Amino acid sequence: MSGRGIATGGKAVYGAPLGVLMLEARFPRILGDMGNAATWPFPVLYRVVSGASPEKVVLQGATGLLPDFVAAARELVRLGAEAITTNCGFLSLFQQELAAAVSVPVATSSLMQVPWVQATLPPGKRVGLVTVSAATLTPQHLAAVGVPADTPVAGTEGGREFFRVLIKAEKEEMDIDLAEQDVVAAARRLVAEHPEVGAIVLECTNMPPYAAAVQAATGLPVYDIYSLITWFHAGLRPRDFHRA
Repeated sequence: MSGRGIATGGKAVYGAPLGVLMLEARFPRILGDMGNAATWPFPVLYRVVSGASPEKVVLQGATGLLPDFVAAARELVRLGAEAITTNCGFLSLFQQELAAAVSVPVATSSLMQVPWVQATLPPGKRVGLVTVSAATLTPQHLAAVGVPADTPVAGTEGGREFFRVLIKAEKEEMDIDLAEQDVVAAARRLVAEHPEVGAIVLECTNMPPYAAAVQAATGLPVYDIYSLITWFHAGLRPRDFHRA
């Protein structure tokens, strides 16, 4: 019988290198939503940050919540996470603080992709953002992850469903078709008002279910938290081509 080597311990959980800091919310997380574990082609660890409601984080600047996010990130690392992300693009505000608080890589926001995507575009074209709340996505949110302050932005605040369910928590049910229409409408408005937009980044981690519809409606490349995290995870577990 061949030997199997020595197994090394030191963690509580194995096989799930990515830790996700979750807001405390009750809305439905459909397939494609970051908070639906079936979205990911790899296992993830979740940690809900008590008291961090979408309204507090998105509309109130996450005021006073940094210690709670730091504690939750450290707990995920203690459990076995080898990298940390979050389920709200507005947590870009905490990128530097969280990265300094834990000993693993941190990617707080889909917005981190903007400089990369910009580098792919031809002269005269820019990245545009679709966000759940354009009114409260501040220059500070953008600057924290290297996004230019004058980046074109469109939000879903005026929609019929997406903002009302996710941010205002008006109900625990969501009409998926109406939610998609809200996101697509924001993207169409973005492109109509800013014809220089050559690619779109979706800020909100609940928007990946609608990314394909946005791409079809605008004809532009669309990036979201799913594209960021699949890239992020690829560095944690590179494909071993010798064992393919």
